[in-house]
Amino acid sequence: MAFGWRCTGVAWPGDVPQLGWSRGAERRVSTLAYGVGLGFRAVGERHCVGARGNVCPLGAVVSVRSTGARCPECARLDRAHSVAADTLLDDPRTYRVYLAWFGPGLVKVGITREERGAARLREQGAVVFSWLGRGPLMAARRTEEVLRAALGVPDRIPYARKRAVRGQLPGERERSAEVVELYGRAAELEGRGWPESLERLPLDVVDHGGIFGLDRAPRATRSVRELADGGFVAGELVAAAGPDLHLLVSGGEGGRGGVVVLDTRLITGWELAAVDPAAANDVRVPLIDIAGGGVQGGLF
Repeated sequence: MAFGWRCTGVAWPGDVPQLGWSRGAERRVSTLAYGVGLGFRAVGERHCVGARGNVCPLGAVVSVRSTGARCPECARLDRAHSVAADTLLDDPRTYRVYLAWFGPGLVKVGITREERGAARLREQGAVVFSWLGRGPLMAARRTEEVLRAALGVPDRIPYARKRAVRGQLPGERERSAEVVELYGRAAELEGRGWPESLERLPLDVVDHGGIFGLDRAPRATRSVRELADGGFVAGELVAAAGPDLHLLVSGGEGGRGGVVVLDTRLITGWELAAVDPAAANDVRVPLIDIAGGGVQGGLF
């Protein structure tokens, strides 16, 4: 089955987001920049993106609202080799435990491979984070469990909540305060459930508000719910956080302007055609009011 270029989502290998693209065996990336127009139109149907670099053998059509864009079989295969599935118990690589802040009262604990650095934090849209420790996979997993049980720190936060608070962030000092306080409480658990094989790392708070563009962008009020054949999204990129692109749109003639959030996980699996954002500065797909919290329930 032949397709045109399909988006593979946003990656954060450094401090600048990139959109990935695939067409058969071809791969390319588009480096994104704030203040620059971005636009595309969905073509045809949305198809499964496959798993672990493999093309879906069925070329299955998938739900337009799914943030995974995989058919049930490919989703099972992808999760079977995921750290989150706890199937890689003998993984010899070193992992890091982190504390991530997404907004007031929204702090989580998580783990990532040490070799990935902070890419995982940027991919989740963590506005502030600090490393907590490093060690074997199972020690990192155990630390997650200890913090959940002893301190009530979740390892997942609904994405709707992250997005809803992103437009009302306090200043940098206030943003870091919750992470600093929680780090101190976590450090007190050494000798009281903290795995001996996990080395505690020093507090080092990192703030992503600047590289995400959130400190200078207007507040987003709506988000894309789904794409549809012929529907288009076009606007000026003013911010990005995790998989989300914040686009400033005029709304077209008689339309409603403002900043609209596009979760790029919703555009994976679609064939996309270019749209000139200067000529069509608008969003013609179903939208949701962010203030109402009615966005997709994808978790990180």
